Amino acid sequence: MTETIDEFLARHSADVEEAVRKAAAAEILPRFRRLAEHEVDQKSGPHDLVTDADRLAERCLTDVLGALLPGSLVVGEEAVHANPATYDALQGDAPVWIIDPVDGTRQFVHGDDGFCTLVALAQRGTVLASWTYAPARDQLALAVRGQGAFLDGEPLSAGSPAPGRDLAVATSHPDFTTDEQKRALCALWTDGVAPRPCGSAGLEYLAVARGELDAVAFSWEAAWDHAAGLLLVEEAGGAHLTGTGESFRVTGGNALPFTAARDTATARRVATLLHTALHTAS
Repeated sequence: MTETIDEFLARHSADVEEAVRKAAAAEILPRFRRLAEHEVDQKSGPHDLVTDADRLAERCLTDVLGALLPGSLVVGEEAVHANPATYDALQGDAPVWIIDPVDGTRQFVHGDDGFCTLVALAQRGTVLASWTYAPARDQLALAVRGQGAFLDGEPLSAGSPAPGRDLAVATSHPDFTTDEQKRALCALWTDGVAPRPCGSAGLEYLAVARGELDAVAFSWEAAWDHAAGLLLVEEAGGAHLTGTGESFRVTGGNALPFTAARDTATARRVATLLHTALHTAS
Protein backbone atom coordinates (compact mmCIF):
# COMPACT_ATOMS: atom_id res chain seq x y z
CA MET A 1 0.00 0.00 0.00
CA THR A 2 1.27 3.47 -0.87
CA GLU A 3 2.17 5.55 2.17
CA THR A 4 0.23 8.81 2.57
CA ILE A 5 2.03 12.06 3.29
CA ASP A 6 0.56 12.09 6.81
CA GLU A 7 1.93 8.59 7.40
CA PHE A 8 5.27 9.63 5.96
CA LEU A 9 5.49 12.59 8.32
CA ALA A 10 4.52 10.48 11.32
CA ARG A 11 7.34 8.08 10.53
CA HIS A 12 10.01 10.34 9.10
CA SER A 13 9.75 13.85 10.57
CA ALA A 14 12.74 13.13 12.79
CA ASP A 15 14.67 11.88 9.76
CA VAL A 16 14.05 15.17 7.97
CA GLU A 17 15.25 17.07 11.04
CA GLU A 18 18.39 14.90 11.11
CA ALA A 19 19.01 15.61 7.42
CA VAL A 20 18.72 19.35 7.99
CA ARG A 21 21.08 19.27 10.96
CA LYS A 22 23.62 17.12 9.12
CA ALA A 23 23.62 19.35 6.03
CA ALA A 24 24.23 22.39 8.21
CA ALA A 25 26.95 20.63 10.18
CA ALA A 26 28.72 19.41 7.05
CA GLU A 27 28.40 22.36 4.68
CA ILE A 28 27.31 25.51 6.50
CA LEU A 29 28.82 25.76 9.97
CA PRO A 30 32.40 24.88 8.88
CA ARG A 31 32.24 27.95 6.57
CA PHE A 32 30.60 30.30 9.07
CA ARG A 33 33.00 33.21 9.69
CA ARG A 34 35.58 31.31 7.62
CA LEU A 35 34.41 32.02 4.07
CA ALA A 36 37.16 32.55 1.55
CA GLU A 37 36.68 35.21 -1.13
CA HIS A 38 36.30 32.57 -3.86
CA GLU A 39 33.44 30.92 -1.93
CA VAL A 40 31.13 33.97 -2.33
CA ASP A 41 29.44 35.00 -5.59
CA GLN A 42 26.78 37.45 -6.71
CA LYS A 43 23.60 36.41 -8.50
CA SER A 44 21.39 39.32 -9.59
CA GLY A 45 23.56 41.96 -7.95
CA PRO A 46 25.70 42.92 -4.94
CA HIS A 47 22.79 42.47 -2.52
CA ASP A 48 21.96 38.97 -3.85
CA LEU A 49 24.75 36.69 -2.67
CA VAL A 50 25.36 32.96 -2.91
CA THR A 51 28.09 30.93 -1.27
CA ASP A 52 29.53 27.46 -1.54
CA ALA A 53 27.61 26.69 1.66
CA ASP A 54 24.30 27.48 -0.11
CA ARG A 55 25.09 25.28 -3.10
CA LEU A 56 26.53 22.32 -1.22
CA ALA A 57 23.93 22.26 1.55
CA GLU A 58 21.12 22.36 -1.01
CA ARG A 59 22.70 19.52 -2.99
CA CYS A 60 23.01 17.46 0.19
CA LEU A 61 19.39 18.08 1.21
CA THR A 62 18.13 17.40 -2.31
CA ASP A 63 19.77 13.99 -2.36
CA VAL A 64 18.71 12.92 1.12
CA LEU A 65 15.13 14.23 1.09
CA GLY A 66 14.46 12.95 -2.43
CA ALA A 67 15.55 9.47 -1.36
CA LEU A 68 13.55 9.67 1.86
CA LEU A 69 10.29 10.29 -0.04
CA PRO A 70 10.37 8.45 -3.39
CA GLY A 71 8.48 10.27 -6.13
CA SER A 72 8.96 13.66 -4.51
CA LEU A 73 10.47 16.64 -6.32
CA VAL A 74 12.64 19.49 -5.09
CA VAL A 75 12.31 23.24 -5.54
CA GLY A 76 15.52 24.70 -4.16
CA GLU A 77 16.64 28.31 -4.41
CA GLU A 78 19.94 27.55 -6.09
CA ALA A 79 18.54 24.90 -8.44
CA VAL A 80 15.83 27.33 -9.59
CA HIS A 81 18.47 30.00 -10.16
CA ALA A 82 20.29 27.55 -12.43
CA ASN A 83 17.10 26.30 -14.13
CA PRO A 84 13.94 28.40 -13.52
CA ALA A 85 11.71 25.65 -14.99
CA THR A 86 12.20 23.54 -11.86
CA TYR A 87 9.92 26.00 -10.02
CA ASP A 88 6.99 24.59 -11.99
CA ALA A 89 7.01 21.50 -9.75
CA LEU A 90 4.92 23.51 -7.27
CA GLN A 91 2.02 23.41 -9.73
CA GLY A 92 1.94 19.61 -10.04
CA ASP A 93 0.54 16.73 -8.01
CA ALA A 94 3.81 15.28 -6.68
CA PRO A 95 5.01 16.12 -3.17
CA VAL A 96 7.60 18.90 -3.31
CA TRP A 97 10.45 19.71 -0.96
CA ILE A 98 10.97 23.48 -0.86
CA ILE A 99 14.52 24.30 0.24
CA ASP A 100 16.37 27.47 1.14
CA PRO A 101 19.78 26.18 2.25
CA VAL A 102 20.94 29.47 3.76
CA ASP A 103 18.17 32.00 4.33
CA GLY A 104 19.89 35.23 5.25
CA THR A 105 22.98 34.75 3.11
CA ARG A 106 24.03 38.36 3.62
CA GLN A 107 24.05 37.83 7.38
CA PHE A 108 25.95 34.56 6.93
CA VAL A 109 28.58 36.22 4.75
CA HIS A 110 29.02 39.05 7.25
CA GLY A 111 29.49 36.66 10.18
CA ASP A 112 26.11 37.40 11.79
CA ASP A 113 24.37 34.36 13.33
CA GLY A 114 20.95 35.53 12.04
CA PHE A 115 20.58 32.97 9.24
CA CYS A 116 18.78 29.66 8.94
CA THR A 117 18.05 26.64 6.78
CA LEU A 118 14.44 26.33 5.61
CA VAL A 119 12.76 23.13 4.45
CA ALA A 120 9.06 22.67 3.74
CA LEU A 121 7.04 19.79 2.29
CA ALA A 122 4.11 20.80 0.10
CA GLN A 123 1.65 19.09 -2.20
CA ARG A 124 -0.83 20.65 -4.62
CA GLY A 125 -0.06 24.10 -3.25
CA THR A 126 -0.57 23.22 0.42
CA VAL A 127 2.36 23.34 2.82
CA LEU A 128 2.11 20.26 5.04
CA ALA A 129 5.20 20.50 7.23
CA SER A 130 8.20 22.75 7.74
CA TRP A 131 11.57 22.83 9.46
CA THR A 132 13.34 26.08 10.37
CA TYR A 133 16.86 25.54 11.67
CA ALA A 134 19.19 28.29 12.90
CA PRO A 135 22.45 26.34 13.06
CA ALA A 136 24.63 29.02 14.65
CA ARG A 137 22.03 29.29 17.45
CA ASP A 138 21.19 25.56 17.47
CA GLN A 139 17.44 26.30 17.35
CA LEU A 140 15.02 24.16 15.37
CA ALA A 141 11.35 24.96 14.81
CA LEU A 142 8.92 22.38 13.44
CA ALA A 143 5.39 22.84 12.16
CA VAL A 144 3.02 20.15 10.90
CA ARG A 145 -0.33 21.19 9.47
CA GLY A 146 -3.06 20.64 12.03
CA GLN A 147 -0.61 19.53 14.71
CA GLY A 148 0.91 22.79 15.94
CA ALA A 149 4.26 24.56 15.90
CA PHE A 150 7.22 23.84 18.16
CA LEU A 151 10.62 25.32 18.93
CA ASP A 152 13.11 22.80 20.29
CA GLY A 153 10.16 20.61 21.28
CA GLU A 154 8.22 23.33 23.12
CA PRO A 155 4.86 24.49 21.68
CA LEU A 156 4.72 27.93 20.09
CA SER A 157 1.84 30.37 20.51
CA ALA A 158 1.95 33.70 18.70
CA GLY A 159 -0.68 35.34 20.89
CA SER A 160 -1.84 38.89 20.14
CA PRO A 161 -0.14 42.31 20.34
CA ALA A 162 -0.54 44.23 23.58
CA PRO A 163 -3.29 46.87 23.31
CA GLY A 164 -2.02 50.40 22.89
CA ARG A 165 1.49 49.42 21.88
CA ASP A 166 2.92 50.20 18.43
CA LEU A 167 2.94 47.17 16.13
CA ALA A 168 6.45 45.89 15.52
CA VAL A 169 6.63 45.00 11.81
CA ALA A 170 9.60 43.70 9.81
CA THR A 171 9.42 44.76 6.16
CA SER A 172 11.15 43.96 2.90
CA HIS A 173 14.57 45.55 2.60
CA PRO A 174 14.39 48.59 0.29
CA ASP A 175 17.02 47.02 -1.97
CA PHE A 176 14.49 44.38 -3.00
CA THR A 177 11.39 46.48 -3.70
CA THR A 178 9.94 48.24 -6.71
CA ASP A 179 8.90 51.89 -6.51
CA GLU A 180 5.24 50.85 -6.22
CA GLN A 181 6.05 48.41 -3.41
CA LYS A 182 8.06 51.08 -1.61
CA ARG A 183 4.99 53.33 -1.67
CA ALA A 184 2.86 50.55 -0.19
CA LEU A 185 5.38 49.72 2.51
CA CYS A 186 5.75 53.41 3.37
CA ALA A 187 2.13 53.26 4.55
CA LEU A 188 3.44 51.38 7.58
CA TRP A 189 5.32 54.50 8.69
CA THR A 190 2.26 55.75 10.53
CA ASP A 191 0.97 56.21 14.06
CA GLY A 192 0.67 52.91 15.87
CA VAL A 193 3.17 50.99 13.72
CA ALA A 194 6.92 50.63 14.21
CA PRO A 195 8.43 49.18 11.01
CA ARG A 196 12.02 48.10 10.43
CA PRO A 197 13.90 46.34 7.59
CA CYS A 198 13.85 42.55 7.87
CA GLY A 199 16.74 40.19 8.30
CA SER A 200 16.41 36.51 7.47
CA ALA A 201 12.78 35.97 6.45
CA GLY A 202 12.73 32.56 8.11
CA LEU A 203 13.85 33.97 11.45
CA GLU A 204 11.40 36.87 11.19
CA TYR A 205 8.57 34.34 10.76
CA LEU A 206 9.88 32.47 13.79
CA ALA A 207 9.81 35.71 15.77
CA VAL A 208 6.14 36.18 14.81
CA ALA A 209 5.34 32.60 15.82
CA ARG A 210 7.05 33.20 19.17
CA GLY A 211 5.13 36.44 19.76
CA GLU A 212 8.32 38.52 19.68
CA LEU A 213 7.38 40.35 16.45
CA ASP A 214 3.84 41.42 15.57
CA ALA A 215 3.96 41.07 11.79
CA VAL A 216 6.02 40.95 8.63
CA ALA A 217 5.27 42.72 5.35
CA PHE A 218 7.07 41.29 2.33
CA SER A 219 7.12 42.27 -1.33
CA TRP A 220 8.39 39.08 -2.99
CA GLU A 221 6.93 35.60 -3.21
CA ALA A 222 9.75 33.07 -3.72
CA ALA A 223 8.38 29.92 -2.12
CA TRP A 224 11.66 28.94 -0.44
CA ASP A 225 11.63 32.15 1.62
CA HIS A 226 8.04 31.88 2.81
CA ALA A 227 6.67 28.32 2.79
CA ALA A 228 8.29 27.14 6.02
CA GLY A 229 7.64 30.32 7.97
CA LEU A 230 4.04 30.81 6.90
CA LEU A 231 3.09 27.35 8.15
CA LEU A 232 4.99 28.01 11.37
CA VAL A 233 2.99 31.21 11.92
CA GLU A 234 -0.31 29.52 11.03
CA GLU A 235 0.26 26.63 13.40
CA ALA A 236 1.23 29.05 16.18
CA GLY A 237 -2.18 30.73 15.77
CA GLY A 238 -1.26 33.51 13.36
CA ALA A 239 -2.57 34.45 9.91
CA HIS A 240 -1.35 35.71 6.54
CA LEU A 241 -3.07 37.89 3.96
CA THR A 242 -2.24 39.42 0.60
CA GLY A 243 -3.38 42.84 -0.58
CA THR A 244 -6.64 41.36 -1.89
CA GLY A 245 -7.50 39.75 1.45
CA GLU A 246 -6.60 36.22 0.39
CA SER A 247 -4.17 33.86 2.05
CA PHE A 248 -0.71 33.72 0.50
CA ARG A 249 -0.27 30.95 -2.10
CA VAL A 250 3.14 29.27 -2.40
CA THR A 251 2.30 28.51 -6.04
CA GLY A 252 2.50 32.26 -6.79
CA GLY A 253 0.27 34.91 -8.32
CA ASN A 254 -0.16 36.79 -5.05
CA ALA A 255 -1.10 40.46 -4.69
CA LEU A 256 2.01 42.05 -3.20
CA PRO A 257 3.09 43.19 -0.68
CA PHE A 258 1.56 40.67 1.74
CA THR A 259 1.65 40.20 5.49
CA ALA A 260 1.84 37.49 8.13
CA ALA A 261 0.96 38.38 11.69
CA ARG A 262 0.40 37.04 15.20
CA ASP A 263 -3.38 37.06 14.80
CA THR A 264 -6.04 37.69 12.15
CA ALA A 265 -6.90 41.19 13.39
CA THR A 266 -3.29 42.31 13.07
CA ALA A 267 -2.95 40.73 9.63
CA ARG A 268 -6.06 42.60 8.48
CA ARG A 269 -4.78 45.88 9.88
CA VAL A 270 -1.43 45.61 8.12
CA ALA A 271 -2.95 44.30 4.86
CA THR A 272 -5.44 47.17 4.81
CA LEU A 273 -2.66 49.73 5.19
CA LEU A 274 -0.70 48.14 2.33
CA HIS A 275 -3.70 47.75 0.04
CA THR A 276 -5.01 51.27 0.67
CA ALA A 277 -1.61 52.75 -0.17
CA LEU A 278 -1.45 50.83 -3.45
CA HIS A 279 -5.00 51.81 -4.37
CA THR A 280 -4.33 55.47 -3.57
CA ALA A 281 -1.09 55.42 -5.56
CA SER A 282 -2.82 53.98 -8.64
